[in-house]
Amino acid sequence: MIEVLLTDPEIVALVRRIHLGDEVGESIARAAWTVIAEPGDAVAGTLIEALGAVDALRIAVGDETSLVSVGGGAVSSRVLDDGRARWRPRAEPRAVSAALRGAASVGAQLVIPGDAAWPDSLDDLGVHAPSALWVRGRADLLRDAPRVAIVGARASSGYGEHVATELAGDLAATGAVIVSGGAYGIDGAAHRAALGAQGATIAFLAGGVDRAYPAGHQTLLRQIAEEGALVSEPPCGTAPTKWRFLARNRLIAALGHATVVVEAGRRSGSLNTAGHAAALGRPLGAVPGAVTSASSAGCHRLLREYDAQCVTSASEVRELFGSIDGSVEVSSAAMDPHHTRVLDAMSTRSRLSIDEVARRSGLSPDRVRSVLGLLHLEGDVARDDGGWRRAPARRKG
Repeated sequence: MIEVLLTDPEIVALVRRIHLGDEVGESIARAAWTVIAEPGDAVAGTLIEALGAVDALRIAVGDETSLVSVGGGAVSSRVLDDGRARWRPRAEPRAVSAALRGAASVGAQLVIPGDAAWPDSLDDLGVHAPSALWVRGRADLLRDAPRVAIVGARASSGYGEHVATELAGDLAATGAVIVSGGAYGIDGAAHRAALGAQGATIAFLAGGVDRAYPAGHQTLLRQIAEEGALVSEPPCGTAPTKWRFLARNRLIAALGHATVVVEAGRRSGSLNTAGHAAALGRPLGAVPGAVTSASSAGCHRLLREYDAQCVTSASEVRELFGSIDGSVEVSSAAMDPHHTRVLDAMSTRSRLSIDEVARRSGLSPDRVRSVLGLLHLEGDVARDDGGWRRAPARRKG
């Protein structure tokens, strides 16, 4: 496949049109990876990290059946076969060409690691980092600092939208880039406030940047593309799905120097973003609400169980990211989704049994026991007579 792509004059011309770098082969291969692999595919990430995007693509759609060496380890033939079963049905040069044409038609840009616009903070995701990003608008905003992720419930209250507007507007007016997911409710309020303050905002989409989703935000997303940036991991033409919404949350959390949850129900998807932020060692804030409000139950849970900081003003958000020096040590949770799920289920305050961690994380007790053992060795969790708890986030020196 890669040889076909590299020798196709149309594909080469399209890549030169939408990517400013000189590495045409690497650009084509990374664009192809966004087509054939779902966001956050750890096997794809391992191959790309070890072999480079071009050789990884050769392995992915080739006939190699032995162990593939990746630094000090290897990807077994079984794992590789499982990956190929996912990738090969999509491994069509026509699909890559369609993605590139779609990007060119809407003026989107391909951004890959090593580019001036590539945000190094996404590399903290390890093998779950994106192979490339598709960007409509100002790709330079991905590197501007500070960046604050403001997220919350789609079914937001007037209170939640008011607070999101106040926070985002104040922060954007004083130079912060507001990062969110383009959804109804809190996301939309944050984006609008940033634009209203003539500030900068980035919206991460679960589908291609050529698709306005949700449809009711068509005008807003168009304005963000013109004045800020629309960003997606899947290529143009890709429809948003529940899984892709969850996968894009890790990018929102990783890009932000801090994450603030304004309003969230107890099972809100915003808690997924908060979990990623905590696992990455990013400062996490939550806005309190009325104790009788179901719309704030998730924020109260973050304050009680996940050591989020109470946030009531833009100045308190600035305190969250004001101490960031770029030296945050990344937890092993960023490398393994099971680690993330176990840590998401724990807090530094409450001590839990293995069965309770299993219930909260949705993993089996045996799996939780093995993950806790690894996390304990790495200093991410602690154990005493009362049970297991999460260790405070560590920072380098």
